[in-house]
Amino acid sequence: MKMVEDEKFRWILHCGWKGLCPRCGEGKLFSSWLKIADKCDVCGLDYRFASPDDGPAFFSLCIVAFPLVFLVVWLQVALESPFWVHLLTSFPLISLGCALPLRPIKGWLVASQYVNKAQEAGTEKLWAQLNGASESDEWFEGK
Repeated sequence: MKMVEDEKFRWILHCGWKGLCPRCGEGKLFSSWLKIADKCDVCGLDYRFASPDDGPAFFSLCIVAFPLVFLVVWLQVALESPFWVHLLTSFPLISLGCALPLRPIKGWLVASQYVNKAQEAGTEKLWAQLNGASESDEWFEGK
């Protein structure tokens, strides 16, 4: 059982961080920088199941912005930096640090939703229509 969980985790990271279809691992997940495509151009998986919502922004802020704020505060307190130093260092560092990880985090969340068959309560029928009710629960074997 542990091996399957490890394989799922590696598959989620592989597809999510590279922006690949979580079913086939070949098609594109994104149609532009942060916009999820309508469906996979290789296997035809309909991406309407994906709803990462504010998750990517939350993780980006928690993982990147929170630690960087401490760096900025330290820079100000320890060195008494003028405002222009923050304009040249702190603002770009925090802005880029929060914006750049958004796409891989969003891909990771969408891949996680697909692999773990995450769904909102009461949407089981829609899930079955989107992904075919005949798919076995062991779709992941062989990946």
